[in-house]
Amino acid sequence: MEYASADRLKKALLLIALAGLVTGLALYSAGRIDAAGIVWSAGVVPVLAALLVEILRSLFRGEVGLDIVAALSMSAALAFGETLAAAVVAVMFSGGTFLESFAEGRARREMQDLLSRVPRVATRHRNGALEDVPLDDIEPGDRLLIRQGDTVPVDGTIASDTAFLDTSALTGESLPVRLARGREAMSGSTNAGEAFDLKAIRRARESTYAGIVRLVEEAQGSKAPMSRLADRWSLAFLAVTVALASTAWWFTSDPIRAVAVLVVATPCPLILAVPVALVAGLSRAAHFGVLIKGAKPLEAMARIRTLIVDKTGTLTEGRPRIVSIDSHIGISEVELLRFAAALEQASQHPVAQAIVAIAKEQGLTLPVPSEVAEIPGEGVVGSVQGRKIVVGGASFVARRIGQNTDNHSSLAAGSVLVAVAVDGKMAGHLVMADPLRKGVETLFKRLRQEGVARILLATGDRPDVAERVAEGLGLDGLRAGLTPDQKVLLVLTERKNGPVMMVGDGVNDAPALAAADVGVAMGARGAAASAEAADVVLLVDQVDRLGPGIVIARRARRIAIESVVAGISLSVLGMVAAAFGYLTPVQGALLQEIIDVAVILNALRALRITPPELPDG
Repeated sequence: MEYASADRLKKALLLIALAGLVTGLALYSAGRIDAAGIVWSAGVVPVLAALLVEILRSLFRGEVGLDIVAALSMSAALAFGETLAAAVVAVMFSGGTFLESFAEGRARREMQDLLSRVPRVATRHRNGALEDVPLDDIEPGDRLLIRQGDTVPVDGTIASDTAFLDTSALTGESLPVRLARGREAMSGSTNAGEAFDLKAIRRARESTYAGIVRLVEEAQGSKAPMSRLADRWSLAFLAVTVALASTAWWFTSDPIRAVAVLVVATPCPLILAVPVALVAGLSRAAHFGVLIKGAKPLEAMARIRTLIVDKTGTLTEGRPRIVSIDSHIGISEVELLRFAAALEQASQHPVAQAIVAIAKEQGLTLPVPSEVAEIPGEGVVGSVQGRKIVVGGASFVARRIGQNTDNHSSLAAGSVLVAVAVDGKMAGHLVMADPLRKGVETLFKRLRQEGVARILLATGDRPDVAERVAEGLGLDGLRAGLTPDQKVLLVLTERKNGPVMMVGDGVNDAPALAAADVGVAMGARGAAASAEAADVVLLVDQVDRLGPGIVIARRARRIAIESVVAGISLSVLGMVAAAFGYLTPVQGALLQEIIDVAVILNALRALRITPPELPDG
């Protein structure tokens, strides 16, 4: 709402200044020179008044910017009778600020798309009927109907056989994702298939999408160090401008020379290029599922020299997977998995739940077990369809069936061996491990090409497990067995080599994320604590999205710097030319507007950044 009212004011001032300029030119052409001067002045006064109010507000906040040059140039032009030049400056200045506003609005468009997708109500099953309820009334456990085209209102699990979700607005994935019953759906996704039921697991305000909206709103109000640096540069530029204008007046005794110098310096590309380019970078990163919490972390992300990566859930998937199935007594691998998963439904152990999830992913129908007894930390015994089943550690299962424990010394570090017995006989083993995420090697190569000098693995896991995961990745260091405090110490130690980025997904990673120059959280499944502490959230559960994020940040920052350097250089050349009398005030105003338009268009190139790893889509 605040942006809309500011845009309306800028548009009104532009129309007033433009009307004054055009009407005055018409009167001047008709020979009514005095009337033309009055009309030109009338078109300048509202713009100058609004500008003076904004300058006073800035000074009250302790900010000094180049708007002062614009006010000086219009005031000087009016004072020395250069009313046409003042009118041109008023049109150019109001047009420049409106163009800047338009450009920033264009850059914010994809972020605003996120905000505009927030649903207001949801359809809930209640007592055999459907009712529309406000989002705040949804509680965990509620069963919701998601119609075709609806936006998923809260985080939940699929309660129908399948669902097809379009996550492109959140993650940049162009193809719909198929989710089976029991899989988690991210709020903010769109139902691209038939209607399905969703079981809410979080309240709306605690869901992924609500968090994204909060982060976007915070990001829009942020200011980067580069913008603050531009503000400091503007003081020097202001001093140079006033000094050059005063010198030209002093040596030539011609105040019009001073007016021309002030006009050429109005406004400066410093106050246009940086915010437009950085906000465009934020928008572009969000398009690819990398939510950066503001311009400050975007700029820091562009200067990263060291990357520290957590292992479980970040470098690896964080979910045990079946590496192999070994069947002994003529039972097929599928049947062995079905027996194990059916019994493990009665256990809350993470490995048990992983086996159940894998069986469901493979489409297996799991019967309900009976006569179940769980021995904590050991395993589970019970009956499945009349057959006696034992699932657990190899030694536990061997003892239960009266056999000697097999030797599995060749088991890879970090792997888990799950034994399965059927009707008193050892039926087979499931070997489980937490696999490395796809694309990690490619990601590290890309990051090194982008200037990341050091990549380290930091984990609380055992050294042998960490070494197995890191094998062949070409890491510069490996730190295992770390506590959360030790991870923070590692981050602080590495900062002596340059800005540090830390990537993690668990509660134990939150302190290290907060200590790093840029903290990155795996937001799709990561803990809320790590997402809150982080500066960047990966909306899709893929660590390789980090590569596109850094590419976008670096290129957006480079575009901002290019725009500033080119704009300032051209402005200084124009000011010198005006001081030597080669430009009149009117010509200077037209030249500066050309420079400003070119700078803004160049800054908007950040909206077209396409990382090499991902097609635009």
